Amino acid sequence: MYPQNAKRSLEHLCQRKVPVFLWGPPGIGKSSIVAQIAKEQDIGFIDLRLSLLDPTDLRGIPFFNTVKETALWAPPSFLPDGKQEKGILFLDELNTAAPMVQASAYQLILDRKIGEYTLPEGWSIVAAGNRESDRGVVFRMAAPLANRFVHLEMEVSVEDWKSWAIKTQVHPAIIAYISHRPDTLFNFGNGNESRSFATPRTWQYVNEIVSSKPEADLLLPMISGAIGEDVAASFLGFMSVAGDLPDLDAILDGTCKEVPSEPSALHILSSALSMRINESTSSKKLNNLLEYSLNLPGEFSVMLIQDLRDRNIELDHLQSWTLWMKKFNTLLH
Repeated sequence: MYPQNAKRSLEHLCQRKVPVFLWGPPGIGKSSIVAQIAKEQDIGFIDLRLSLLDPTDLRGIPFFNTVKETALWAPPSFLPDGKQEKGILFLDELNTAAPMVQASAYQLILDRKIGEYTLPEGWSIVAAGNRESDRGVVFRMAAPLANRFVHLEMEVSVEDWKSWAIKTQVHPAIIAYISHRPDTLFNFGNGNESRSFATPRTWQYVNEIVSSKPEADLLLPMISGAIGEDVAASFLGFMSVAGDLPDLDAILDGTCKEVPSEPSALHILSSALSMRINESTSSKKLNNLLEYSLNLPGEFSVMLIQDLRDRNIELDHLQSWTLWMKKFNTLLH
């Protein structure tokens, strides 16, 4: 299941308070999707790592009630206390917890209570973890625990990642490179035994590295440490053409007609132009961009326009739209 479909499924299941377990390899954004749902809905979010707990920690600590002359349990402070009416209790890396700790969560997940503690009515439970085949430290999930969840398996989608990357202003060279080499977005488990490998998470590290503008001699070792030497060398070779790109503002002002010839430069240019556009961009600049795109090779012109359409940028009212559609309509999907 691709990330956007996983997110939509989670939204439905959380609304009905159905416990969900999100499976997938490392670094593909499982945790980010759950946190994003909570942020978008403006509800509480608690990230609880059961692997850091002892089996008795979930129940809390007993204390003596002198009035009732009996022992009561004080629930742990890390569980939702009801101050926020709605929220998500996220049990990340649940299957890295020892079996006894997993067993201590049975009642909380199914009955929404443990001991004398009850999960607030508006809170949902979502768990996530890597698969046993992902070379991580995981424990096989017992059948009684597994049966307490709806299980969703997540996989990488280049298109979903690109939509996210454009919205969050990831460096255009990274977006362009992954558009050019989609196989490099995620290369975990493809016979790769390196400590470093490419995932959506480690490409975000590359974005931070590139944005920090380190000295040239540091780029390769730093980026290699995030995504591996082979992909890093390929990416830096691709990125080296970025300095020869036409001026983006001049293109939008209609004063630049220069078009690069190198495919790598065209990839970067298309991504950079798309990211430069937003809902407040004037119709004049949009029309200048559309006229410029008429001179791009078909696949790059369509890539640019498709990215804009995916972001709901209106183009069909522009003077040059009919001409663009006449030339490239058959390439649109």
